[in-house]
Amino acid sequence: MLRIYLGQLDKAIYHPPTYFDNQYEDEWITDPLSVAMIKDVDKSDVISSHLIDSPVLGPISTRELSGGVKTLMLMAFDNSDKIFNASACGDNCAKWILKISEKKDLTINLRHIMDFGDEAFTAEILNTGKIVHNMDEFVSIAGEYV
Repeated sequence: MLRIYLGQLDKAIYHPPTYFDNQYEDEWITDPLSVAMIKDVDKSDVISSHLIDSPVLGPISTRELSGGVKTLMLMAFDNSDKIFNASACGDNCAKWILKISEKKDLTINLRHIMDFGDEAFTAEILNTGKIVHNMDEFVSIAGEYV
């Protein structure tokens, strides 16, 4: 289930890309989920755990992936109790956050109103304890906190 804390959360990892650069494991990069997220979000192809083929930048290292993809991989693979600032992600990461939360309990911090799209979803807003099922419900609560 997805759990969202809205607004500033001091214990959240504010800049997940920096945390990622110091914590990721090579096997995260070549995992099928990461390969799909990198292709979708960064429009790039994983060649190996140390080489990504970007249509814009050419051959890049994993450290040059977008902050959004790095944050998604942390959400998917980091097994600590860390909460990541999902505002490091663009709206193009929202569907992946929902997919990750279908496979594991996921708590994120949002400091903006992320667009989760038109499809139904379920998330608990930790600030209030309320469960939301769509963007209208999410926006009606989120507007008070971000």
